[in-house]
Amino acid sequence: MSAAPPHRGRRFLRRHVHWLLLVSILLVWQCLCGLFDVSEFIFPSPWRIADQLWEHHATILAHAWRSFWVTMVGFGLSIVVGVLLGCLMGSSRLAYDAMYPLTTAFNALPKAAFVPVLVVWFGIGAGPAILTAFLISFFPIMVNIATGLATLEPELEDVLRVLGARRRDVLLKVGLPRAMPFFFGALKVSITLAFVGTTVSEMTAANEGIGYLLVSAGSSMQMGLAFAGLVVVGAMAMVMYELFAWLERRLTGWAHRGQSS
Repeated sequence: MSAAPPHRGRRFLRRHVHWLLLVSILLVWQCLCGLFDVSEFIFPSPWRIADQLWEHHATILAHAWRSFWVTMVGFGLSIVVGVLLGCLMGSSRLAYDAMYPLTTAFNALPKAAFVPVLVVWFGIGAGPAILTAFLISFFPIMVNIATGLATLEPELEDVLRVLGARRRDVLLKVGLPRAMPFFFGALKVSITLAFVGTTVSEMTAANEGIGYLLVSAGSSMQMGLAFAGLVVVGAMAMVMYELFAWLERRLTGWAHRGQSS
């Protein structure tokens, strides 16, 4: 029986290298905790975290579901607002020059500082978490859409104008499709930021959700449960990231030809 071609081995490694790295990190983590006899109240081992995940799975799932749908609502708002503002900035040089410095300054503000204000306006609950997820995640979408539209080659636009295309035709038929790789790149970044915003808000202004679970577990010195909550947040963000990466490969494969070799 002939050996497998070398390129198959490289392809397998490339597809699964992140899992190999994760397993290696967990093994080293577990060994260090056992070797130095680290207390679970200080730094729980992966085995202890897995045990807490199983023991409290019903509670964790309830809090995770709340954090997930809140994040998705805030993220959906960020897509709508980010795309609209990005199209405006990318299609108008005047709008770009006027809005970009202001939105950059706004993005530099710590979003955790908005949570007390949002609590005053909307009370304790889902409202502050949704808006925090929105505020922290719309900027990358807006900037990438604006960049994709603003960097359309002038020569290409001139040719389209000569052929009779109007400004709206250039935007809808050429500009937006060209900006799709930028858009999906922004989605992969923004979804992780949205989970950060939701968790931070829930730690301050909620009575349910993973953020609330982290505070409750930490105050009762259940560090294994707290780390289990962090694992769940990371898992949800990774799943959504992979979903957008899959959609990116399916819908913008033309922009990545030649990169799989």
